[in-house]
Amino acid sequence: MQCNQCKSEIESGEEREHMGQVLCEDCLMEALSPVKACDPWAVYSAKSMTDDGVSLSKLQQNILSALKETDGMEPKILAEKMGIDVTELERELATLRHMEKIRATKQGGRKLICLW
Repeated sequence: MQCNQCKSEIESGEEREHMGQVLCEDCLMEALSPVKACDPWAVYSAKSMTDDGVSLSKLQQNILSALKETDGMEPKILAEKMGIDVTELERELATLRHMEKIRATKQGGRKLICLW
């Protein structure tokens, strides 16, 4: 069986149905818990966790370093530079946004991710 979203093969018995689609577990989680960059409760929680000394992952540190070097990047280019897909990048960016480490801006009609 194949996931209707990502087209990956799903082992028999591992498929999940959601809104008329057959999904793998990863796509189901994405459907049930979409990325939200603007979430006041998540911002509050993330800021209180960072105040308690929670450290960033290596990938998050690399993202911040790349943004510091360039003064901002388009998400697709940043994902390529980090060696990850855009979906994974969006999750990391949402986390960093909640910590108020990064923000998005528009320049010349392009969306750029830059440091807070």
